[in-house]
Amino acid sequence: MARVALVTGGTRGIGHAISIGLRDAGYTVAANYGGNDEAAQKFKDETGIPVFKFDVSSYDAVSQGVSNIEAELGAVDILVNNAGITKDGTLHKMTPEQWTQVIETNLNSAFFCTRAVIEGMRSRGFGRVINISSINGQKGQLGQANYAAAKAGLIGFTKSLAQENAKKGITANVVAPGYIGTEMVRAVPEDVLDKIVGQIPVGRLGEPDEIARCVAFLASEESSFITGSTLSANGGQYMI
Repeated sequence: MARVALVTGGTRGIGHAISIGLRDAGYTVAANYGGNDEAAQKFKDETGIPVFKFDVSSYDAVSQGVSNIEAELGAVDILVNNAGITKDGTLHKMTPEQWTQVIETNLNSAFFCTRAVIEGMRSRGFGRVINISSINGQKGQLGQANYAAAKAGLIGFTKSLAQENAKKGITANVVAPGYIGTEMVRAVPEDVLDKIVGQIPVGRLGEPDEIARCVAFLASEESSFITGSTLSANGGQYMI
């Protein structure tokens, strides 16, 4: 029986590619989404992957959403915390709402979703938690104090999670993408996009499928000796 993978924010952008990549690797995938019913239905029709609507920034909504997934598909063995939003602005102009919304969706959600599945993973002696951070969580970014804080927080969260659960057959790792050619990024004005690409040593944007392949590897049995690590997939734009 195929292992079940939950991908939050799994119907659009990088999450769309991750969901398909895990499906193609043989997993039973549940794709979470938050609000765009039309996009989610189109994704489901095109991929055959079931979609589940719930707010990942709400502990109660996550608990119910995960219960629904497990009742329909089986216990979640692989969790990809991918859901994220941006509410950009320089700190001296940032509102409390901009800060809180990003922290709740990008960081708190990882705790809520992981908390909902971790006991089951521990009892079964297997689990994969893969958290999608960002190059800007590693190096910071002007106008993104909230986003960078949340994405950096995922890295610390992952390291603690890895230490706590290593002896239970559970790994926890981070993928930190650089600038990826999603629909959102490609909509950036051409002159701005050219400047971004000019900062990437390989000379191009990444592709969503390239991030999906990183996730598929970390979800696999072959990655069992890797935990607490951050895989930077950014074309050499930032090296640590």
